Amino acid sequence: MQSLTVNHTRELAEAASRLIETIGNRRILTFEGEIGAGKTTFITALCRQLGVKDEVSSPTYALVNEYQLPSGEPLYHADLYRLRDTEEALDIGITSYLDSGAYCLIEWPELIEPLLPGDCVRIKMEIVDDSTRKILFL
Repeated sequence: MQSLTVNHTRELAEAASRLIETIGNRRILTFEGEIGAGKTTFITALCRQLGVKDEVSSPTYALVNEYQLPSGEPLYHADLYRLRDTEEALDIGITSYLDSGAYCLIEWPELIEPLLPGDCVRIKMEIVDDSTRKILFL
């Protein structure tokens, strides 16, 4: 498990670069943390480090946003906060995203835990204070 402490949003790019170096070929990343922990903000930094030019925003209401990598491949960003159960996740086609081979960045993954592969990258974000976050990943 690696741990990073980020004291300001300007440090997120470096944290995202370190995460990318660590994950190898794994493409499914889950993000856990309470509301306000900075999951979407960190995902935005991660997308920028991967070369996404599109505007990155929270897919809270759309559930899944799709962005394009410089290679033309898609990157999926899912926010499952509003879903009630695994059946709803299956209804939105979550397995097609998970099985696509593309990057899948998933906020609030607890709901689909039984569907996640064992080698997914698990990122936990903790609020230390108003401007400091601890990012743990394995």
